[in-house]
Amino acid sequence: MRAVVANHSGELALVERPVPRPGLDEVLVRVAAAGVNRPDVLQRRGLYPPPPGAPDILGLEISGEVVDGPPELLGRNVCALVAGGGYAEYCVAPAGTCLFVPEAISLVEAAAMPETLFTVWVNLFERGFAADGDWVLVHGGTSGIGTMAIGLGRLFGLKVIVTCGSDAKCARAIELGATAAINYREQDFVEEVHRVTSRAGVNVVIDMVGGDYVPRNLACLAKEGRHVSIAVQRGPTAEIALFDIMRRRLTLTGSTLRPRSIEFKTMVADEIARTVWPYVQGGRLKPVIDSIFPLAEVARAHARMESGEHVGKIVLEVRG
Repeated sequence: MRAVVANHSGELALVERPVPRPGLDEVLVRVAAAGVNRPDVLQRRGLYPPPPGAPDILGLEISGEVVDGPPELLGRNVCALVAGGGYAEYCVAPAGTCLFVPEAISLVEAAAMPETLFTVWVNLFERGFAADGDWVLVHGGTSGIGTMAIGLGRLFGLKVIVTCGSDAKCARAIELGATAAINYREQDFVEEVHRVTSRAGVNVVIDMVGGDYVPRNLACLAKEGRHVSIAVQRGPTAEIALFDIMRRRLTLTGSTLRPRSIEFKTMVADEIARTVWPYVQGGRLKPVIDSIFPLAEVARAHARMESGEHVGKIVLEVRG
């Protein structure tokens, strides 16, 4: 099969690899499409090595047809969260992280869902305890994470404020359902959050920036607010005022998804199947697709990701 790996210089290469064989509680998927995510870019650069046991083939989410595995899954179209191996013509996936692809979405759309859907669900609702009526601040509002957070927020009664790098992206975020969008290059997002919320602040911050954003994020939080870190694009350390956290009873938490156990990811998939997937089946939740590239043009897909110009998800089409 054809597959994509990164060499020691951080260059992507299309190589020939044996078709993998599924083990116990696994399926072999003939891949139709694979989502492109920022962790893929970090892995290519040597900054995010795959966890033990994961293949060196890039790719964390796929869609396609099950061609080997439990009989009840054979021939079914699924999308799945994987620890690696998605940029290939065949990929092994844990049966527990597979979701059936409904008629309401295409296989390309399905491939763009698992990574961002699992990430937002875990961090916004499980770790951030977001509830109906809450205000939420999400940085990177037109990224895959940001657009998924807007979509889920619209369905679950959240008022989502996002930050974006241009007026055009802010306008797009509003079109997608954000309550407010802040151009962080032109406006002080802390002051804007307080203006939009009538000085009350937000209940949850989903932060993929880190570094010097953290104390500013904390300043945006209401009393009892929750700050959830999911990435550290501006650095892994921050200086914060502990007494302010104590006084306002703030919670600082965060998570990474890729290293978590199959058992945990299966539990999340079960929750999503019950609570979110009916909206997908009904056509009320779809990923925002920015662009689609053939597998052989994976370098262009990564360049698009690194440009920061994309809105929504970038997808590799492996099989037409």
